[in-house]
Amino acid sequence: MMSEEMDLLDLDINEEFDEEALKKESEELLEMRFLTKENATFARTEGGFVSLKFGEKEYKRVGVYLTFPLTNPEEYISIREADEKAKEIGMVEDLKQLPKDQQEMIREQIRLRYFMPVIKKIMEIKEEYGYAYWYVETSFGVCRFTTHMSGDVVVSLSDSRLLVKDIDGNRYEIPDFYALGIQEKKKLDLFI
Repeated sequence: MMSEEMDLLDLDINEEFDEEALKKESEELLEMRFLTKENATFARTEGGFVSLKFGEKEYKRVGVYLTFPLTNPEEYISIREADEKAKEIGMVEDLKQLPKDQQEMIREQIRLRYFMPVIKKIMEIKEEYGYAYWYVETSFGVCRFTTHMSGDVVVSLSDSRLLVKDIDGNRYEIPDFYALGIQEKKKLDLFI
């Protein structure tokens, strides 16, 4: 009985670890593939998602990820499989090199993934028990959100551009710190 169990265990280990398949997958991951209008076609699915035909392979749904979301959102866009592994299929080097309709599909997916309201006015920031409770007017209307009181909540993106990250991972942009009123700037002193 013990010998049979050991044989089954060896069989399971060998099935789980296929060195050749692992090597091939590693090589595929390291290979840089650029998606261009010559070798790739993006299309909208019935459900409103984006599909991709790349070479001979078709992907019913793909994910769109920005490599440089804050500084260069139109270049080096990673296109990935839409499963939990999100394995990269290839990279769009410059979005403007794709046909206009495909550019808009990808931009739409980017807006959905990287939703970031612009803070127009800071009405109140209330500190309590290590949290800050924000009451702001954004490009999408008035909203409330909560942040930690740590120093990494507000990140400087340039001399005047700020990024605020709440406890749920949502991001808000302050495009020009110097355009804010004196009272609004004082409220931000807790974080800058």
